[in-house]
Formats: sequence, C-alpha cells, structure tokens
Amino acid sequence: MAAPSVEYTIGGVKIHFPCKAYPSQLAMMNSIMRGLNYGKHCLLESPTGSGKSLALLCSALAWQQAQHGRSAFIVTSGKLCSEMIYSSTEAISFHACSVSATSPEEFKPKRQSLASRLSEKLNSSLNSDVEKEDDFQAEKKRIRTMFGLINKLILSVCFLALSIQSPGPCSLCPCALVKESVKAKDNDDKKKIPKIFFGTRTHKQITQITHEMKRTLYSSVPMTILSSRDHTCVNPDVAPHANRHERCKELLEAKDGRSCHYYRKVHKMQDQSTLQWVHGLHQAWDIEDLVGLGKRLRSCSYFAARELMQGASIVFCPYNYLLDPLIRENMDISLDGQILVLDEAHNIEDCARESASYTLDQNSLLMARDDLDSMVNSNIRPSHHEPLRAFCYSIFNWMQESQSLLSQRGFETACKVWTGKEVLGIFHGIGITAGTFGMLKTHLTKVLEKEERVGPGNEDTVLVPVINSATISVLKSLFMVLDFLYKDNCKFAEDYRVALQQSYAWTNQTQPDVPDAQGFFARPRHRRRQTIRVKTEVLTLSFWCLNPAVAFSDLGGSVHSIVLTSGTLSPMGSFSSELGVQFSIQLEASHVISKSQVWVGTVGSGPQGRKLCATFQHAETYAFQDEVGALLLHICQTVAKGVLCFLPSYKMLDKLRDRWTNTGLWEKLEERKTVITEPRGGGKGDFDELLQTYYDAIRHCGERDGALLIAVCRGKVSEGLDFTDDNARAVVTIGIPFPNIKDLQVELKMRYNDQHCKTRGLLSGHRWYEIQAYRALNQALGRCIRHKNDWGALILVDDRFGNNPNKYITGLSKWVRQLVWHHDTFSNAMQSLVAFSQFQQRAEVAQAGKQTLTSPVSSPASQLPVTTQEQGLPQPSQPLTPLVKQPEICHQGTNTPALSVSLTPERVEQNGTAVENKVSNILLISNCLHEMSCFDSKYVGLYVLILIYNKHTCNFKCLNIQAKAALELQSEALVLTWHIR
Repeated sequence: MAAPSVEYTIGGVKIHFPCKAYPSQLAMMNSIMRGLNYGKHCLLESPTGSGKSLALLCSALAWQQAQHGRSAFIVTSGKLCSEMIYSSTEAISFHACSVSATSPEEFKPKRQSLASRLSEKLNSSLNSDVEKEDDFQAEKKRIRTMFGLINKLILSVCFLALSIQSPGPCSLCPCALVKESVKAKDNDDKKKIPKIFFGTRTHKQITQITHEMKRTLYSSVPMTILSSRDHTCVNPDVAPHANRHERCKELLEAKDGRSCHYYRKVHKMQDQSTLQWVHGLHQAWDIEDLVGLGKRLRSCSYFAARELMQGASIVFCPYNYLLDPLIRENMDISLDGQILVLDEAHNIEDCARESASYTLDQNSLLMARDDLDSMVNSNIRPSHHEPLRAFCYSIFNWMQESQSLLSQRGFETACKVWTGKEVLGIFHGIGITAGTFGMLKTHLTKVLEKEERVGPGNEDTVLVPVINSATISVLKSLFMVLDFLYKDNCKFAEDYRVALQQSYAWTNQTQPDVPDAQGFFARPRHRRRQTIRVKTEVLTLSFWCLNPAVAFSDLGGSVHSIVLTSGTLSPMGSFSSELGVQFSIQLEASHVISKSQVWVGTVGSGPQGRKLCATFQHAETYAFQDEVGALLLHICQTVAKGVLCFLPSYKMLDKLRDRWTNTGLWEKLEERKTVITEPRGGGKGDFDELLQTYYDAIRHCGERDGALLIAVCRGKVSEGLDFTDDNARAVVTIGIPFPNIKDLQVELKMRYNDQHCKTRGLLSGHRWYEIQAYRALNQALGRCIRHKNDWGALILVDDRFGNNPNKYITGLSKWVRQLVWHHDTFSNAMQSLVAFSQFQQRAEVAQAGKQTLTSPVSSPASQLPVTTQEQGLPQPSQPLTPLVKQPEICHQGTNTPALSVSLTPERVEQNGTAVENKVSNILLISNCLHEMSCFDSKYVGLYVLILIYNKHTCNFKCLNIQAKAALELQSEALVLTWHIR
C-alpha cells in the first residue's frame, strides 16, 4: 500500500515521494531530472542505505508520466483517486483511449478472454449512451444493471488527456485492453515515450527494488521482470532438469511427441490490464508473485514476462541482459531511444568486458563440428551447413597447430597470447575475412529457419531439422566476437587479446565392464559401475575484451539517457574513459546517517599481539590463521546478534575453516553464535535457505547469541543483499581483496591500461588493480548501515591500513574514510567497541520504552579507553537502561559554548542494596561527553579530561579537544556541564 506522499517539483516535473526525502535523495533526483530532460548521461554515487533506489524510481517514473502530460496516479488501499476537471460526458468524448478515434476492427482483441468480453460490453454501452434520442422509437424500459454502474464508476476515475496528441493507453481502466492494437497501428511519426529499463546485478536486488516501488504512488505503473527459466519456469516436466533451457525447447518443438501445455496458456497472463484487473496484481510485484500466478493458472511465467514487456512502462532485469548483445537478441530487447538505469553499477566495467568476450573449449568446438558434419552427410541444406562446418574445421585445426607455440606459465599450465590484429591476420590466412564473415552470418541465419518452402510456387512449407542448441550457442558466440573485431573497419581489434591455454583437469570416468572367461558380462543388479579419476588435457581459446567501451558502443549513441548509480563508483573519472560514454552529470552524495551511528576502526594486531597482514605469504601461516580466529571469537563475544565476516577468497575461507576445526576454535565460535559459511556456487534455493537459517538464528536467540556469517568479497553475500538492523551489527573484513595478480586476464588488463592510460585517460594498470580491490571492499562494508536509524561497527583487520593510511585508506568510500580511527592495540579497539555497543543497546532499550534519546557515541570515541581495575579484555554486559535527555547547548560569549546533559545513573544490586555502577556510568558519561564535544571540529588537540564523579576521580585519555567537566548528583539525575576551551 502506498503511503501518503510528499510532493517535490524538480526540473518542472512533480515527483511524489513516499516520505520526506533526504538531502542526498533530492540531489539525486535533481541530477536525474537534468539528465532526462536534456538527454544526458548521469553518473551518481550515493552511499548504501541512503535511499538511492527510491530516488531513482520516483524521479524516472515521474518524468515518464510527465511526458504523457498527466499527473501521477494515486493508488491507496486498492482505490483509485484522480483529480477530475471535466464532467463524465466530456470524459467519454475526449478520453485518451476513446473508441471513437479508431475503427472497431483496429481495436478488436486477438483473443476473446474474459477481459476482452468485458471491454466489448463497455464499448457498446458507451455507443448507446451517446446515441441521439429518436422520438419515433418505441419506449424501452431503462434497466440499470450492476455491470453498467461499475462501468460508469470506472469511467469516472479515468484520467483525462484532452490536450495530448499522442497519449499512451491508460492502465487503470478497461480501455487499456486495446493497447496491443494501438501499438500495432502506431506507425506515425509522433514522439514515443521512452521505456525505463532498470538493471541490477542480481534477482535478489530486483526483489528489493520492487518492494521499494510498492511504497510509492507509482506502484500501479505497468511493469515486468525479465528472468531466466531457472527462476520462472513452472512446468514440472522442466523444473527437475539440470538444463531447463534445453528441456523447454524440446517441449516447444514437441520432439518426443509431448508439448508444453503451460506455454499454450500464456495468453492468460500476457496482458498488463488482465494482470492488474483480472488477476489482482494491481501494485508492483516481484518474480515470486508472477511464478505463483503461473502455477495457479497453469500458464508459462517465463514467456508471459517477455510478452508483458510490450506494454510495460518499466522493465526490470539483471544488467547483463542489457549489455550482452546475444541476450538482447534472444529476449527481443530494443534499447533505441529508451532510458537505461543501472543500479549497483560498480561492476559495470567488468560486466561490459565479459559481455563482449567469449571462451571456447576444444570439446565444444568438436561437438559443433560433428553436428554440422551430420547435417551435411544427411544432405540437409548442404549449401548452408558446409561453409559453417569448414569454419569450425579451420578454427579447430588452427588451435591444434598452435599448441607448439605454447609457453609454460605455471604448474601444468601453458599459454600463447595474440593481439586482436594479429588474430585477424591469422584468420585471413585460413580464409576468414570481413567479406567471408558476412557470408557466414547469412548461412547461419538460413540454417536456423525451421521451415522451408517447397512445391510449385513455393506454396507449401515443410519442417526441416536444425542444428542443436549447443552448436547454435557456439556459432553465435564466435560470430558475436568476430562482429566486434570486424566492426567499423576493425576499430576494436586492438581492444582484444586472444589466448590459447592448455591445462589439466581431473574428471570421473566410468570403467567399462570386462567379460569373464566365458565372454559374459556379469554385474550385480544394484551395484553401480566403478568410476576412476583421470587427468585429462583441457585446451581453451579465449577472446578477451579489455575495453568495456566495446560493449557500450551499441548503447551510448542510441539510448535516451544512461544513469549509472552505486555506493562505490569512486574514482568516477575513470568511467567515462573506460566505458567510452560522456557522463556530463555527476554526483557524489553524502550519507544520511549521523557519525555517531557507526564505529569504524582498523585493527593491525590480534589478541596475542601478533601482526595481522593478510598477504599471501602471511595468510598461509598457522600463526596468522589462529590469531584471526581468536580475534573473530572476541568480536562475537562483544557484539550481539548478527556479525558478518568477509574474506578475500574462497581459498582462504577453506583454509581457515579447516584450521579452526582442527584447533577447536570452530566449536568455540559455534558455542557463541550459529556459524554459517557462504557456499561456492550452488543453486538459488540452497543459498536462500542458508540466508533464512542465518536470519532465524538472529531472530530466535536461544543459547547462542545470534549468528556469524563468513562470506567472501565479490560473492553473493557481499553484493546487494540487505542486512538491516540486528542482521548485521558488525562487519569484519580480513585483508584487502585484491584480484589474483597471477591471473592471465588480470595481467593483460593491467598491461592494456598502462599502454593506453595517457592517450585515453584510463587509470594506470596498478591503479586499476587497486580500485578493483577497494570497490569489492566497500561493497562488503556497505552491508551494515541500511537506513537512517541503523547502527553498526565496521572493523577492518589488516595492519596495512594503519601503517600506510595515505595509500590504503584513500580507496575507501567517502563516508567510511571520514570516520576511520586506527587502534594501536587490539585491547584498545575492543574497549572502544564495547563502549559503542553498550551505548547503542541502551539507546535501543530506551527507544523501546518511548523515552527521549540523545545522540549516541560517535566513532572517534574509540579513543576513550577507560582506566578501570578490571584486567584483560572487557566483556560485554547486559543492555543498560539509563534515561538520557536531549543535551542543551548554550553560548556564553562568542567562543565559549557550554553544553549540559542529564542522565539517570545505572544502579546494580550488591548484597541486596542498590548501588551505583561506577564503571558503567563513567563509561556512559565519557561517551556522552565525547559526543557533545565533537560538535565543533576546530578545537583539535591533546588533553586530559578529569571527571569528578561522586567524590571519586577517574582519568581518561582522549584525542580531540580541550575540555573540563564537573559532575554532581542532584536528586536521581546526574547533571554534566562543561565548557570548551
């Protein structure tokens, strides 16, 4: 249900926002409006948890509706509200979708569904209403049916489009049922309203986006979600198969005599109006809603989502659907003149390079060659299959001959690398040129036609066998790469590297049955054949695109606007040069949270004082692994509820898990929290089940205090998942997730950037290498703070942060970089973390009791280690419940502000008597004092703060400003007043 909105007018467009917008959201919407109004491209960075997705949706949809010349629709509790300017008679005469504007044949629906029949009755009632009275007609009794009343009610809320020359069909009334016919007849030169293609990295992020869209007044905008069969197929004959794509095609082609009855009923879901008004999906829906509807109607959700794209105003999909030319072709996606919004676009460079690259293994090429060979031998379109077979033979023979050129690179690996221009020269020698390549594409088009005309006059058609889908995939992928290589007179040839690599892999092979002495094959009925491990040679040919601008070359000049946004785009200057797109509108927004809500600290040593440097040499040692384990155990004992720990690689995760299992540390972690590790690969269902286990462990705490999720940077957990509130009270990162420097593709990319950094403005190879690490690190850190009232701790474990902050801290996000504090010892870090955690827990309890709160301690309070009589690391205590009142600030003179805060001291029970807990109260007071003293950053220096507390004196070492405070007990409240010098 859409909440009451706040209206903003930006760039001449009224935007309905579901709440009061943050300054960062207003800045984003202003930038987006400028980009859409003038057809410019936008590069927008806004921290995670600052509401950038909501700003994207509202601004883009408001601009789109403004192009129709109408206000935003307001949908509340399933009821429609719209300002009416004209009478209902005028609405019938001038309605945007009025049937009088076009002949009945043009508006006749293709299928006589329930919605179609209702539409016909509505149209006939309209014609009868406007018909002139005839005095000579016999009087007829006027009967008001319920259907007529409903029709008039619907007409009374339809939006009026009087002054629009080319309005889009209304999505809120039955007249939208004619939208397919209107679209088919829209061949004039009137301006078309751009669709919004909203791309994210994963389907999980799409679910979060559609959930945000439900909160807005634009939740009823026609939409669809494009996805693979793995997410949307509901046919029980297809779902169990490992390759759903292949099984689906078999059923569609009825190869085994069986067809897909779900596909035959796709018409039940392929219309936007039917989806909204017949099936009840009035507001924004996610992929699970569509799949559930498909199961209920026994209709194909996969093809329904593709059909819904025709009438959709906004289309959600993973952004490789928009960048990969093969996927765009298969999904019938046309981006000409459309709006392209890419959220979480920090990975867009990698995704663009991958979409223009292809790796082919020798076995796949052999199977494609054999498939084409069988077609030629069967005399099936030999004139078209023969050139394609020769093409595969040429590539295969060249790979075989080039093995003699391979050079050793590592253990059992060898490679040979050519530039794109060198490969084109080699291909020219084996008969593959720009001219012959054009002919090969024509042959491929012909062999994919499933029907062929025969007989006199080519009047009859017959079905013709076609090559299998694996062969089609190999040929299309190779042709896609060659298309880029030959494009614009080989413009992008220098942007490619072609690598032939030889390696070895262990595979399972089944031993053949051996006959006995009499020649019989005997094997027990329930005994499986034995398999043996065999080391086999693997030969691969990789066409690597090193320039993401290659994939963007099809988009930059054809789309209306490109909007890239993420929380980790910095440095933003490299995007224009890397993508080949001029981003004339750029924004770096600030975070919406207070500095006091996040604790950011670097830790360079563990509990035993050992240095922690997560380089390859140190990470392999047992001393490092044991120290990291002890550190993580202390953090789990200090921080309640959910803790996320991110490692640089799956290899390190496996090593740490094995070591901790052997030393017994893993068992200690499980005694404290439920421990879950991110799986390498696996299906969507398994991953969702794992996350649910993590959430349940936090929500239903028993003997264990929450859960610990150990994940990997660049994995599923670190990208786009929302760990709100208790689901992530601390994020621990171990090391810096640099890419594998020994990876051949990484090495070639670094060389490529060094070669073109001066001419194209690219980052140097070394700088590019570092940026890849920090973008992954910033994404992991962003899992913690997810909304304005959230709080948490960010713990960066590696001594490189403290030893060389100018090099390693500058790569962090702006909002994190400003709050970082370096800790000399692990003990100091834990004392500060305890203070922060306790204060936040107090604040939560006080808020639950509807009491007025003051701002909690800020991250710099990490420099308030308390001198107490307790030895060793502090242990977390139970949440405390002081009453804290809002501090009052008064200025005494020009430069001497005074602050005061009152709070109720905590009391504990000793021998049946309630006494003051001095240690906890001193800790609480020091946190309050430090927070209050940070309001003016110009007072910077070293000082010793003396607190007089109930005739006791305690010393605090602090790094910030000079101050002196005195405390005195007045009734049941402790009043603290101090002056800043």
